[in-house]
Amino acid sequence: QVQLVESGGGLVQAGDSLRLSCAASGGTFSSYAMGWFRQAPGKEREFVATINWSGGYTGYADSVKGRFTISRDNAKNTLYLQMDSLKPEDTAVYYCAAATRGIYYSTNGARYDYWGQGTQVTVSS
Repeated sequence: QVQLVESGGGLVQAGDSLRLSCAASGGTFSSYAMGWFRQAPGKEREFVATINWSGGYTGYADSVKGRFTISRDNAKNTLYLQMDSLKPEDTAVYYCAAATRGIYYSTNGARYDYWGQGTQVTVSS
């Protein structure tokens, strides 16, 4: 059983930065593809970023490309999302997720097996 705990959310102004963290336990973090997703009020969950087991591959949604950076520290069992130049439309609950069935990476939430509880990010204009 894999447990994921996000942290680092908060209330910021447009143009500010935040770094989200996702601490993993109970599994073999270094072998999993990981992803970040978000869900705004009244909207469906959407893909934000994905990273393969080694960190050698990353992928982003067009809406965050060039502003957000996903990374991981396998020695610390931790996933990160650096968010720069934040916009009000980035306001959402952000979730990290682990894909434990050997996939390389994925933008599809259905391919992920474990999810954190989420952390709120609010960007004011």
